[in-house]
Amino acid sequence: MSVITTQRIGDILVIVSNNPPVNALGQAVRAGLAEAIAHAAGEAAIKAVIIRCDGRTFFAGADITEFGKPPVGPSLPDLVDAIEQCPKPVIAAIHGTALGGGLEVALGCHYRIAVGSAKLGLPEVKLGLLPGAGGTQRLPRVAGIADALTMIVTGEAVTASKALEIGLLDRVVQTGSLADEALEFAAEVARAAGHPVSSLRTDRIAEAANHPQVFDKFIAENARRLKGFDAPKACIEAVRAAVDLPFEQGIKRERELFMKLVSGTQSRAMRHLFFAERQAGKIDGIPADTPLIPIARVGILGAGTMGGGIAMNFLSAGLPVTLVEREQAALDRGVATIRKNYERTAARGRMTAEQVEAAMALLTPTLAYEDLADCDLVIEAVFELMEIKKDVFRRLDAIVKPGAILASNTSYLDIDEMAAETKRPEAVVGLHFFSPANIMRLLEVVRGARTSPSVLKTVMALAKKIGKIAVVSGVCPGFIGNRMLSPRQREAQKLLLEGASPWEVDAALTEFGFPMGPFQMADLAGLDLGWTAETSSSSTIREVLCERGRRGQKTGSGFYDYDDNRRGSPSPETEAIIAEFAAKSGLPQRKFSGDEIRERLLYPMINEGAKILEEGIAQRASDIDIVWLNGYGWPAFTGGPMFWADTIGLKTVLDGLRRHAEALGPDFTISSLLESRAEAGENFN
Repeated sequence: MSVITTQRIGDILVIVSNNPPVNALGQAVRAGLAEAIAHAAGEAAIKAVIIRCDGRTFFAGADITEFGKPPVGPSLPDLVDAIEQCPKPVIAAIHGTALGGGLEVALGCHYRIAVGSAKLGLPEVKLGLLPGAGGTQRLPRVAGIADALTMIVTGEAVTASKALEIGLLDRVVQTGSLADEALEFAAEVARAAGHPVSSLRTDRIAEAANHPQVFDKFIAENARRLKGFDAPKACIEAVRAAVDLPFEQGIKRERELFMKLVSGTQSRAMRHLFFAERQAGKIDGIPADTPLIPIARVGILGAGTMGGGIAMNFLSAGLPVTLVEREQAALDRGVATIRKNYERTAARGRMTAEQVEAAMALLTPTLAYEDLADCDLVIEAVFELMEIKKDVFRRLDAIVKPGAILASNTSYLDIDEMAAETKRPEAVVGLHFFSPANIMRLLEVVRGARTSPSVLKTVMALAKKIGKIAVVSGVCPGFIGNRMLSPRQREAQKLLLEGASPWEVDAALTEFGFPMGPFQMADLAGLDLGWTAETSSSSTIREVLCERGRRGQKTGSGFYDYDDNRRGSPSPETEAIIAEFAAKSGLPQRKFSGDEIRERLLYPMINEGAKILEEGIAQRASDIDIVWLNGYGWPAFTGGPMFWADTIGLKTVLDGLRRHAEALGPDFTISSLLESRAEAGENFN
């Protein structure tokens, strides 16, 4: 069956695409559309054309699998031009999403009509690209510079109502059939004398031509978002070309910028992450017919910061939650925090007051363990001590109904040890949420030695339902993310004793693209996490800082000194404390370059990642990249730690580790997988 079909309804030609799952604009779709448009242009009896899609969505973008392959015509830019040049009015009838190339096709049409639930966007920037089929030139002409810049540079879609407001849509269908409304609209515009042509419009770009400072203002307001990324800057340059140049020259500039990006390292890295995210959900060794366990109610043990945040994920997805605490005051605080978080979201316009109340109505707070009995999944989020965890699992095993899943939110501890306390080790799994749990997208799913395929498949499906990106990890201390973080933290502490300052170490990582360095991160989290005055022995820099009341941002000082706006500055007191420890260590003091600091911090992480692959803890190198991108702020434009290692060359990493062998210490060992692949000129991915 052809992916493009046509139907004559009176004097209107309806062109329909049916290319599941998202009507991607692959070669067959492009060719079919071009042929149908040519037919309409040459047939006198046809007075108007409608382009719409069957299935769940309008064209949701280009076919990304064609990237890097020899092009086969017609190209998307040629198709959009052909649509725009059709002498008959062409109407895009949009449902679902019109994204990327899909929106560019719609911009080539003379009119656009959509259902109220539709979304329209140009998300190419998220793949390190810009819209390459005229989107940067037509969208500003249709919707104005300010909205076009926001849509193109952020890659975020707009709602149908917003699209109507900015002129991107001509009509929104709130009730009734899109197909019928489109036919009525087509009959109406067929009688009109002339039709709007996006590329010929100048009314929406005239103001920017007279006031070019709109671009400088946008750059200043979005400086943090733009930092380190090539694509957003190219997007701004392309939109500026729409104002400064005639359309044909603007298109030429867009194409030049697109080709530079598509062949660059950043876009390759971001396309790698696009596919890696989809690959992460595929679990090795799980038969396709493995049944899912129905999850109708979730239990959370612990109403603190983590427990409350975890609960919100399920409440927001419409799942009832039983929240258990030991004391009423702690329970009340937890419930109040959940409500406060929801109300803050509503104040920003991301929820309605009714949705807040609906979510809160699904929450059952209680002090009784027994109220967890009928839950289908129970997640403990209690203190991170194995003896406490074991006791919790023994109690849950005795109370919670047979067949239910028991999960731990541990970030480090052995899931198998907890499972051994139960009579159902096959039902035990790790669900490591990242803080704040209601916001962070990453979920490390820890597969125990006896975790059943059904349990694993169920929690992976549930992760998707609550909007998480789940990555499967085997059991080891720290799993994937924290295990790789350990060598970085260890080297950061050692660098302090060798002459580097905390701010030099942090700067080396923020220059690389991290949002913050290890010492900034420690101050933000609080240096007193896990620290107590009773057991403190002044044996580490951190302990001394805590003993002096320097416990991070919350106390106004930690590694850094902080002003009233929590802006940090280098601390002479911290420098003096570090100098004392450095003198006691007997290590020679010297200056470090940013490159050397980065090698000392990042190369051991790559080595640990290689060991994780060697041991089968992670299923694939790209899973490690997804963990570090979504859980630890690794810069997306490098593709994640393992992809970055491939980019700079595994031999470069190996040689660097050998060069730093003395500083890394006698206990440091190089991964045999890293060694063999580097020597063979191979990659991780």
